[in-house]
Amino acid sequence: MEKESNYIGLVVLHIIIGVLIYALPIIRQPFYLAVIVFFFVRIITAKKSKKTITVLFACCYIIAGESLFRMTGGGLFYEISKYLVILFAVFGMFYSGISNKAYPYFFYLIALVPAVVLASVNLGYDLRFRSSVAFVLSGPVCLGISALYCYDKPIKKSEILDVIKYIGLPIVSMTTYLFLYSPTIKETISSTASNYAASGGFGPNQVSTILGLGIFAFTVRFFLNSPTLLLKMVNGVIILAISFRALVTFSRGGVLTALLMISIFLFFLYIKSGFKQKQRIVLTFLLFSFLGVFSWVLSKNQTNDLIEKRYSNQDAAGRSTDDITTGRADLFFDELEGFMNEPFLGVGASGMKKIRLEKEGQIIASHNEISRLLSEHGILGIFIICILIFKPLSIRERSTNNLFFYAFLAFWFATINHSAMRLAAPGFIYALSLLNIVDDKTIVHRKRLVAKG
Repeated sequence: MEKESNYIGLVVLHIIIGVLIYALPIIRQPFYLAVIVFFFVRIITAKKSKKTITVLFACCYIIAGESLFRMTGGGLFYEISKYLVILFAVFGMFYSGISNKAYPYFFYLIALVPAVVLASVNLGYDLRFRSSVAFVLSGPVCLGISALYCYDKPIKKSEILDVIKYIGLPIVSMTTYLFLYSPTIKETISSTASNYAASGGFGPNQVSTILGLGIFAFTVRFFLNSPTLLLKMVNGVIILAISFRALVTFSRGGVLTALLMISIFLFFLYIKSGFKQKQRIVLTFLLFSFLGVFSWVLSKNQTNDLIEKRYSNQDAAGRSTDDITTGRADLFFDELEGFMNEPFLGVGASGMKKIRLEKEGQIIASHNEISRLLSEHGILGIFIICILIFKPLSIRERSTNNLFFYAFLAFWFATINHSAMRLAAPGFIYALSLLNIVDDKTIVHRKRLVAKG
């Protein structure tokens, strides 16, 4: 069990990091570089038995910090987090190889190639080939490489909780930054539209997504890693703070995804628990519910009840809006039409952007990864979707120890349906569902394909 003082110390450190990133813009890029170097050194110097978990820590920290470093300009370039996850995973493959049962993800990666070839022929001057293709395919490639690395990798039950901790810590820094960036919410709210001012001046959808992931991470700690009253208070306050900031972004996707993940996690936790543990879970849930209600009441107060109208699908005047998806449904059906027009190889990577540019005079990116895969990859898109949905179920049949299996998959599926793969998070969290969770006393080493270095 992790020492209480060590955990609280890490939380305080990341609050300080959030303050420094806000107060000293000059340190943002150097700090990000320091994080990259830190994890590379940790992976290289880790014992062989700790290589896998160290790679997972590095990837989790990077994906959780992605929105923070995008909004502050700390990242070296926009898509760097996805490339870093790919690099860390490949680095990990060099040390521990990959499972010989992960081959469908090789086919998945190969199936992405024809869309690149089509894009090289079809994309015009207004859509630069390299940047357009990199934007839409960096997420799927990040998922594929992460899945290859994680598939059937054995890690201990206690280690998966540490993995979730590394997801939560950078989100503490981002939440701190958001409070400093817009401490008074009432002054930033004027409608029920997604709020950039309350999102650090960045995309509310991406910020809400990462904050929702943070709510889940600290909820797990609240139920499974808070044996003392002090730790319950610390994690409870963090959940309250992150929930409040997620709500006031007015972007519903991340919040609703968090609620879905938590519901799934608590369901499986409850049914797998003994009688006494079930009693503790019920009592803890009552306290947790109080935190949720308090966060909602606080958000209502700070937004002059506009947040309630947002979640009731109303505008500021209280009138119901026709499209609860805020335009995403139109994009979805538009891309299905693209699939019907080009069912075999699709329209190519970023092909729908080109079509929208020609029709509407503006470049509009997809919000839905499922429809994008169909429109841009055609029949191969169906093949890709089948691998992504059915392959995880095969590992679930052999191992039911991963308490977070369905919660991780729910995050991936819900997120790609409202935010596509703008972030590295959905791809890597999907890969975490493929881990082989074993008892703390036993690590089973299975035959692997060893990467040639």
